Amino acid sequence: MIRLQKQAQEIGIVLTDEQINQFQIYYDMLIETNKVMNLTAITELKEVISKHFIDSLLLIKAYPDIAQLKLKVLDLGTGAGFPGIPLKIAFPSLQITLMDSLNKRVKFLQSVINELELCDIEAVHGRAEEAARNAVYREQFDLCVSRAVANLATLSEYTLPFVKIGGMCIPYKAAGVEEEVDTAKKAIQVLGGKLTTVKKVALPETEIERSFILIDKVKKTPKTYPRKPGTASKEPIH
Repeated sequence: MIRLQKQAQEIGIVLTDEQINQFQIYYDMLIETNKVMNLTAITELKEVISKHFIDSLLLIKAYPDIAQLKLKVLDLGTGAGFPGIPLKIAFPSLQITLMDSLNKRVKFLQSVINELELCDIEAVHGRAEEAARNAVYREQFDLCVSRAVANLATLSEYTLPFVKIGGMCIPYKAAGVEEEVDTAKKAIQVLGGKLTTVKKVALPETEIERSFILIDKVKKTPKTYPRKPGTASKEPIH
């Protein structure tokens, strides 16, 4: 875990011994559970550190306020808990909701939360299109993050309805996103967002570059969105 400590320092994060220990337990649980359930294709420790843990924490380079503010954060389509759990370990003041459509993944996340004794974090089973129509979640979050693979126009319809006015949506994307961003501009506007900037950040000790799309929520999302399950991916707004 020296690698984790070193790479975290490279991006401006100092992790305590306790936090390093939490990451170690998380890694062990991830690998153990991965034997019986498909959580990640990346299993080697140094790869998990770099491509899951540090990649999740790279958000600090695009949005430095994450370290200081007591934000209410939604990690949509969290899967095995990325980026939500690494963000919670590194920045304990965040209030995080991990949401995933697969219940067995949610059960795994809950076991991690319990084992690490994390507070102000919950794992919720739900589909974006349905949960975003629930008043408990709709326009309730300061920040919505997602490492989900949907294209940006579709992802905007999943994420922006959860964000309150004045909040932000920051999807994690790969390097070449210019065309995807261009295609998504109409959807972002229709859903109440405003594209602020695209920040590109290098992943330490790799050739990988991560793009963060910073979208401000400037007005309410129309009640017609999100549309029924499956529609956003088949017919993105454009």
